[in-house]
Amino acid sequence: MNKLLLFVPMLITSALFAQTDTLSKQQLREVVISGFHISDSLMKAPAAIGTISKADLQANNQTEIATAMNRIAGVQMQSGSFNTNRITIRGIGARTPYGTNKIRGFYGNIPLTSGDSETTIEDIDVENISGVEVIKGPLSSVYGAGLGGAILIRPMLQAAPGNSVRLSTTGGSFGTYKNSMAYGFDSEKASVNISYHRLESDGWRENSSYKREGVTLAGELFRRQNAKLTYFGNFTKMKSYIPSSVDKNTLDNNPKAAAATWKAAKGYEAYDSYLAGLAYDFKIGNVSNSTSAFFNHKQSDEPRPFDILLQNTNGYGAHTQFSGSLFNQPKIRFLAGAEFFKDGFGSRNLENLYQQNNGNGSLRGDKIAEASQQRQIVNVFAQLRYQPMKKLEIQAGLNLNKTKFELENLFPSEERSDQSYEYDAIWSPNISVLFTPTDFSTLYASVSRGFSMPAIEETLNADGTINPDIKPESGYNVEVGSRIQAFGRKLFVEIALYQMNIKNLLVAQRVGDDQYVGVNAGESIHKGIEWSVEYVWRLTSRSSLHPFVNGNFGEYRFKEFFDRGNDRSGNRLPGVPSFKTNAGLRWDLRRFYVSGEFQYVDKMLLDDANSAYNRSFQTINAKAGYNWALNEKASIQLYAGANNITDKNYAGMILPNATTPPTGSPRSFYPANPISFYGGFTFNGLF
Repeated sequence: MNKLLLFVPMLITSALFAQTDTLSKQQLREVVISGFHISDSLMKAPAAIGTISKADLQANNQTEIATAMNRIAGVQMQSGSFNTNRITIRGIGARTPYGTNKIRGFYGNIPLTSGDSETTIEDIDVENISGVEVIKGPLSSVYGAGLGGAILIRPMLQAAPGNSVRLSTTGGSFGTYKNSMAYGFDSEKASVNISYHRLESDGWRENSSYKREGVTLAGELFRRQNAKLTYFGNFTKMKSYIPSSVDKNTLDNNPKAAAATWKAAKGYEAYDSYLAGLAYDFKIGNVSNSTSAFFNHKQSDEPRPFDILLQNTNGYGAHTQFSGSLFNQPKIRFLAGAEFFKDGFGSRNLENLYQQNNGNGSLRGDKIAEASQQRQIVNVFAQLRYQPMKKLEIQAGLNLNKTKFELENLFPSEERSDQSYEYDAIWSPNISVLFTPTDFSTLYASVSRGFSMPAIEETLNADGTINPDIKPESGYNVEVGSRIQAFGRKLFVEIALYQMNIKNLLVAQRVGDDQYVGVNAGESIHKGIEWSVEYVWRLTSRSSLHPFVNGNFGEYRFKEFFDRGNDRSGNRLPGVPSFKTNAGLRWDLRRFYVSGEFQYVDKMLLDDANSAYNRSFQTINAKAGYNWALNEKASIQLYAGANNITDKNYAGMILPNATTPPTGSPRSFYPANPISFYGGFTFNGLF
């Protein structure tokens, strides 16, 4: 710690965000987006797409992804701990009690959205990610259900030519350590990347220690001019103790404290997670095809004060997609395909006898409940792009979704039941227009429809039976936007205005300690403006500055909303700020860089009644590093940094609509870490 403190004066004098690009890059990168779109260039995409580069992911301590995600305008990743996070896009998903839903996630072609409709991205090691795309809103007909959008994570598939190794170590405050190692091989015909990482932390709060380790394997085989086979897999083993949320008095006066019952039960979450997939890409003439198959499995154990939850999820499926020019006309391009998913979700609830365990924490008791659910999802999709003139493009798309599920209640035996249900087919169209007035600017407008399936608990009545009256949330999004890339790609400007009207708004009503039922309670309106500006300014032949600023204003309200007889129509949605901004600056001097980032998040309401709010907060992070070339084939990067430099006491995550206990106040807040320091090194070598 004392050695890390030596960097503080240098870090405080830096202005704001970190990347490790060399000085030779005197222009912003040309952003190429994934095959989920009919356009491969961000400038030509008629949609709001946020991108995170490999350098962005390395801008902080390389232990978490939340900092990089929060740099995207319109996106907020609240973080209560390494394993407690919630992602919202344009206010969608803000009222989710725990975790992330209404947003689809993919790792390569493997869905990260599980059978219980939850998307988890935080246990993928950031050093094994080559980039991230965030599609904001239902602007693509390809990825199916996901009213808020989709998060597309690209795995590391290629290494430097020949053999390469990477060794990385990071250490920091609160007993946080991360070690990783990787081997890569890349040739004309094949590539392989295999890596291992281990992340541990004592945690800042009581009952908050964390341990995660994982292995990732990815690469390509049978490379030819017009074909290749891609493979990837990931195994993660995680155990994290849970301090849970606290009330406002504890947040203000003793934020290190865990919730008393969680501390007494020594509550935690532990799981083993597997992902695996194969994809084959080929091209014949003007038509390309990508076909993939995947499998995922997760087995988890979560002792909580009120019970012990054991879960087992399995998923498998396939995706195929054709693209090319229609009728051999380059002005007419198409993308079409289909995907099939089969998700299984099983759970058992046991008594937690921690109060009878002599202070040793959780102890398994008798079984309380057991149930399983199977979901089958089919998406058929198509998009068409027509270019009637050089500066004008028109795109139209359509997605057809068919979902059915089966529920089996296995315990108690006297309540045993077996039910099935099937939703009507859901059609999701979109249409957009892209105009290119100059070589360095584009304008677009789009209209699209999206939907989100209910989470498992939202499909059930209080007695555990299927509620046939529940409908998926759906909504239309209207958007206009513009991008400018000028001065030899040294300046990038992006702006978007949108309005989304959501119908059949799902409300999770709490009926037990961890039991919720869903009702369609009304409508909401989400409207706002987003902007992003980046610039590369060359000071001398050896020095450059890279400033950026982005942010968003939003108004998110219930248009019509009735909850248990209470009329909340016109109220603002809880859990999402009206204003958020990031600003930063990186200074490169040959092999040395100093950088940092400032973030401001406006206050957030805590409940649908708009009776209380979480105060606004601002944070400053900074980092400095040096890239040292040992020889032509080996280099070392040394770095150190500090997060929350002003030592701000704030809630990193809130629990919307937290219930009030018989005595005390609602436990709505997850305290964020105070000022923390880190330092480390990365070795890269070729042989």
